[in-house]
Amino acid sequence: MFSILNKKRSLQLVGVGMLALTLAACGEEQSSEEPTSTEQTEQSSTVTGEAEVSTRTVTDAMGNEVVIPTQPERVLATYLEDNLVALGIKPIAQWSVKDGASIQGYLQGELDGIPTIPHDLPFEAVQEVAPDLIIMDSATMVEGGKYEQYSKIAPTYVIGTEVNNDWRDELLRVGEVFDKKEEAQKVLGNYDTKAAEAKETIEKEVGNPSVAAVWLVGGKFFMVSEKLSSGAVMYGDLGLKVPDVVKEISASATGNWSEISLEKLVELDAEHLFLIDSDKESGSAALSEALWNSVPAVKAGNVYEFSPDESWLYTGAIANSQMIDNILKSLVK
Repeated sequence: MFSILNKKRSLQLVGVGMLALTLAACGEEQSSEEPTSTEQTEQSSTVTGEAEVSTRTVTDAMGNEVVIPTQPERVLATYLEDNLVALGIKPIAQWSVKDGASIQGYLQGELDGIPTIPHDLPFEAVQEVAPDLIIMDSATMVEGGKYEQYSKIAPTYVIGTEVNNDWRDELLRVGEVFDKKEEAQKVLGNYDTKAAEAKETIEKEVGNPSVAAVWLVGGKFFMVSEKLSSGAVMYGDLGLKVPDVVKEISASATGNWSEISLEKLVELDAEHLFLIDSDKESGSAALSEALWNSVPAVKAGNVYEFSPDESWLYTGAIANSQMIDNILKSLVK
């Protein structure tokens, strides 16, 4: 959830470690434009030992000309696993926090058995998994000379220059890298169709209710921004009403999720509240506070609780599709 939910995706969920990732990494400004920074040149071949490897040259978001394998087999692309899975590609490792204590639970049906790698991608750990292609989510991940270091390990392609890149644009760029542009467009088309149908169903059954998503982790509450992560799904794709408190918090937000006090939550003018509870194993003490029980949606009995293993803290075609399913189950009886 983070510039982990700042960049991308959102990040993750276990205690403060997760929180740091989350608040820093995953967000997205919405844009439906086709990627323009990737340029493909004529295919060529290089010889490595006795094996001839077909390659092509592409230009990434930072302007680097990257010679990549035409058919990469050992791909490392942390924070981009949702895009890989959507296109039928399995990475050689998946990002994690605290030695695998926190991973993208909602993707484990497809990533089960894939080893984890620390979210900050130590050079030694990257060398150990021996990728033949490294894809970085944003330029911030390769600052301070890191790009040159990663490039010595394997061809390194940077998807975007922003901390929070639009997930649609990212999916299309990943599709270009793997020569799967048509597949990427199909994934987007299917998602947009699903979102439009869900929006119509909600409007028909319950009108246009106001909703909000709140994350409880480490005894503190965080609210999703209006135009990032699950906020982009609720308010953008499904057109649900944005509460004034969400607008207020979003105006000064620096990542996907921003801390909000219980006193402020009491002012939350949302008819329905989606709660992502990362404190369940420790008792969720904050939910016993008198102020929590004074939140309008709580008093009305319109709170829907979800595990951090679900997709609310992330973003991507698969994550967003799961969110839509959960929103429909919650609002449409």
